[in-house]
Amino acid sequence: MRVLITGGSGFVGQRLCRRLIEVGHRVQVVSRDPKAAAGRLPAAVDISGSALDFVDKPPAALVNLAGEPIADKRWSDDQKEKLIDSRVAATRELSLLCEQLAQTAKVPGVMVSGSAMGYYGDQGGGADATPVTEETEPHDEFVHRLCRRWEEAAQGVKEHGVRLAILRIGLVLDEGGGVLKRMLPPFKMGLGGRLGSGEQYMPWVHRDDLVEMIMTLLERGDLEGPFNGSAPEPVTNAQFTQALGRHLHRPTLIPAPKLALETALGEMSRLLLTGARMVPARFTEQGFGFRYPTLDKALDAIL
Repeated sequence: MRVLITGGSGFVGQRLCRRLIEVGHRVQVVSRDPKAAAGRLPAAVDISGSALDFVDKPPAALVNLAGEPIADKRWSDDQKEKLIDSRVAATRELSLLCEQLAQTAKVPGVMVSGSAMGYYGDQGGGADATPVTEETEPHDEFVHRLCRRWEEAAQGVKEHGVRLAILRIGLVLDEGGGVLKRMLPPFKMGLGGRLGSGEQYMPWVHRDDLVEMIMTLLERGDLEGPFNGSAPEPVTNAQFTQALGRHLHRPTLIPAPKLALETALGEMSRLLLTGARMVPARFTEQGFGFRYPTLDKALDAIL
C-alpha cells in the first residue's frame, strides 16, 4: 500500500521508510526541503513539499512525525509558538488531505500521529515514582500543552473515518542521531555526568523498536487511541549516565548542577531536569515483542 509520512527524512522517518519499502509498501514523504530529503532517502521514495500534492496518488495510511526540533533553541515566546505551530500545521494539512480524499471515497484507513513523553509533564522521579501509563493524568506545563495541541489537531481525521493512533515517543536511541548524538562526545572524553539530582526519569526506546511500534499500529486495525512509545524498563538520569559510562569505559564524575542548567537554558532546562516513569502499558498488553527491552541491550547494539 501507499504510506505517506510527514517528517520522513528525520532520524526516525529514514529508518521507517526503509522498513516499509523492505516489506513491499510504496512510500510518500512530505518534506520542507524535498531536495535535501532526496539525498537521505531511498530513490524509490516519492517526495513532495505538501501532503496535498498526493491527492491524485491517495495514500492508504498516514504517519505524522513532522515538527520543529524542541531542543535546538531557547524557549522564547516566539520559539514556543513555532514549536506548536510546526506540529499543528503539518497535522492539520493531513486532515485537509483526508477531507479532499473523502470526496473520492479514497480516504486513508489509518493515521499514526506522533506525540511525545512530554504529554505527561513532570511526574516526579526517584525509586518511588509511580509508573506512567496511557491513563495517567498529565501535569500542566508547556511541554504538556504542546503535545496536547498536537494530539488535538490529529483528531480531525476521525471525522472522515480514519482510524487514529497517537504515539507518545520517548528518547530515541541509535547511532548517528537522537539523544546520543549530543551525549556521546562529552561522555567519550570522560566529561559526562548526571543532570541535576539525576532522579528524573528518561523514558527511552531503541529506534528499531519504535519503527516496529509504528508498523504494528499501521497493520493492526483494532488499535487506536494513545500508546506510549518507550521501552518497558525506563531509567533515571543517574542510571542512564552510569550505563553509558560503563559501556564507553569512561568515568561519569562531572555532574551538571540544576542551577547552571536553569541559568543557561531557562525554561527549556525542564527537558533535562524533569521526566516521567513512562511505560508502554498498552503495547505490553498487546504482547508487543521488544528487541531491546533493557538499556544495556540497546547500548550493546549501538556502541
